[in-house]
Amino acid sequence: MKILITGATGMVGKELVSLLLQNGITVHYLTTSKDKIINKPNYYGFYWNPQEGYIDENCLMGVESIIHLAGATVSKRWTNNYKQEIIESRIISSSLLYNCIKNHPNQVKQLVSASAIGIYPSSLTQVYTEDNTTSDDSFLGNVVVKWEKSVDVFKVLNIKVCKLRIGLVLSNKGGALLEMLKPIQIGLGSTFGSGKQVQSWIHVVDLANMFFYAVQNQWYGTYNAVAPNPVTNSELIKTIAKTVNKPLFMPNIPKFVMSLVLGEMHQLLFSSQYVSSRKAENNGFKFRYRDLAKTLHNLLS
Repeated sequence: MKILITGATGMVGKELVSLLLQNGITVHYLTTSKDKIINKPNYYGFYWNPQEGYIDENCLMGVESIIHLAGATVSKRWTNNYKQEIIESRIISSSLLYNCIKNHPNQVKQLVSASAIGIYPSSLTQVYTEDNTTSDDSFLGNVVVKWEKSVDVFKVLNIKVCKLRIGLVLSNKGGALLEMLKPIQIGLGSTFGSGKQVQSWIHVVDLANMFFYAVQNQWYGTYNAVAPNPVTNSELIKTIAKTVNKPLFMPNIPKFVMSLVLGEMHQLLFSSQYVSSRKAENNGFKFRYRDLAKTLHNLLS
């Protein structure tokens, strides 16, 4: 089997590539940096430049499934210019892929795309399943709506489209966990606001496994990529501190303070989404990391 990956050099992409290669899958990957093109057994790089509309169509040779992870990080200050980059990095790359498949011979049968639970409205009480039809009226919510629409068009080409709505990805190689860990390690750790906002998380290993499982089992439609046991922000911070044996004695950080520090991006810390993983489990996916304490012990010990 050959799988084409976009965003292969990111945190999730690297975990996924490693998993696929271990399972004997041939990986084609697209990169915007010619310096990152590597060709070795079962691992082949191809150049693309979505901004300029260029893609090496050879990337499609023999490929049956595409895993689409490309997109600028949202964990960076949201200036007006950067907000545009967040949107365009997802929409333009999807459009370029679509046109490449439409206009060149290929045998692509499935597209599995990253999405995000940021599409769900912030709520302290609602439990969200994939059947929810309302979207959050925020910048991030609007980004995810446009992102999902940009991959749904692949259905016109008789390609199965699967969207994984990803929660807070926990990894010891980058991302939010290491940023949360920094103040805790120097005794300045604290919960945000009331600490009651719910955070639906997933271990990066489980996330990579879910992408691979979605390909193996030809999933289509929308699936929540979150572990079965969401926690509050207060629980998350306390469990991180306990795992690394650090005390927590700082007062909760008010929302207005983080608004001053981070600008509009502070929404990431205060939004609350209790998201269900039941559909993925009912379709046969088994989580290795279901419990937050065990997950953090695996990542930080």
